[in-house]
Amino acid sequence: MSQKPQLRVPGAPARPGEKPDFSYLKLSQAGSVDKPAVHAPVSDTEYLSKQLVRVLDDNGVAQGSWNPGLSVEKLRHGLKLMLAVRAFDDRMLKVHRQGKISFYIQCRGEEAISIAQGLALREGDMLFPSYRNQGLYFARERPVVDLMCQCLSNARDMCRGRQLPIMYHWKEKNIFSISGNLTTQVPQAVGWAMASAIKGEDHLAVTWTGEGSTAESDYHNALTFANVYQAPCIINVVNNQWAISTFQGIAGGQDSPFAARGPGYGMPGIRVDGNDFLAIYAVTEWAAERARTGGGPTLIEHVTYRASAHSTSDDPTRYRAKDEQDHFPLGDPVERLKKHLVGLGVWTQEEHDELITKLDASMVDSWQEALSYGTTEEGSSFAVDSMFDDVYKDIPDHLVAQREKLKRQLQNQ
Repeated sequence: MSQKPQLRVPGAPARPGEKPDFSYLKLSQAGSVDKPAVHAPVSDTEYLSKQLVRVLDDNGVAQGSWNPGLSVEKLRHGLKLMLAVRAFDDRMLKVHRQGKISFYIQCRGEEAISIAQGLALREGDMLFPSYRNQGLYFARERPVVDLMCQCLSNARDMCRGRQLPIMYHWKEKNIFSISGNLTTQVPQAVGWAMASAIKGEDHLAVTWTGEGSTAESDYHNALTFANVYQAPCIINVVNNQWAISTFQGIAGGQDSPFAARGPGYGMPGIRVDGNDFLAIYAVTEWAAERARTGGGPTLIEHVTYRASAHSTSDDPTRYRAKDEQDHFPLGDPVERLKKHLVGLGVWTQEEHDELITKLDASMVDSWQEALSYGTTEEGSSFAVDSMFDDVYKDIPDHLVAQREKLKRQLQNQ
């Protein structure tokens, strides 16, 4: 007997009041996934889009061919940067709760992605972040006071008060402006990479977007251009299981991994443990070398979990199980790297606790310095005639005349 077609609406495995359930996640054992040659044909890399590249096992021991063999100094540096990002996030959430800033987005649980990738890339590579990639600024050593001032929209705000808090940029260190319009950065990154190839450079473009945003047409247009023109870029999908209040299945993650779209578009797709610093570094290094030597783009899906709310405007208790983050099978990225370093005998719990205390105090000091440049309560301290800046490369004559007229009026007041 035939049946009528039925509309399927993917549902979350657990809702408020229910027991957390991550049985839908397909995991691989640490070290069990083989590392292919950098220039292996896409057809020979398809298994990477279905399995999960992991290096650190449950005991914090590095396993398998993807182990990047990083120095102790780099591993310690990576852990310190992740802890610094977490301290920054905690401080900014507190000042938001105090009414000192209007909006903030934390990246708790996702710190390893930005830090590991930021350290694996070169400074000449152009980064096109989403709004949970503040770790990229730490990896490239931007003073934390600058980030705080942007959230305050004060006299030191890099965006001159024209952007939502956390929409940072850094031209000097090749970090493109964050956009609140989701996924616009993906085709922009592909276009930049195409231009780099045209100029004969070996710089890459690297971009990040959430799994929910892969449902946007910009994402699919970018993948087409990236493959057709073999653009030297890395496209990262951060699958943190939730797009605001929408479970990842709504964006198409219920039947196949997001990484599987890579081979579908003619490029390698790699599914990686997004809470494993070593695995992320290794996969990024592989994709970067491939792109830098003419191998074209790579799509990387980071399987992670958004441990905090989507933003300060969000209440995750309304749509997901209580304490769900504590049950995520890939654990906490900071704790996992710490465990690895302790196992190597190059880090201790005492050092860890001391660093957290030091970082917390440093963030308080940085916040006080940021306040010295102005607060949200005081309003903008930018000169009125600065409204003419940063709009045109060359200011048109009629706006030059208007600015001069405004200056004369202000002087006569």
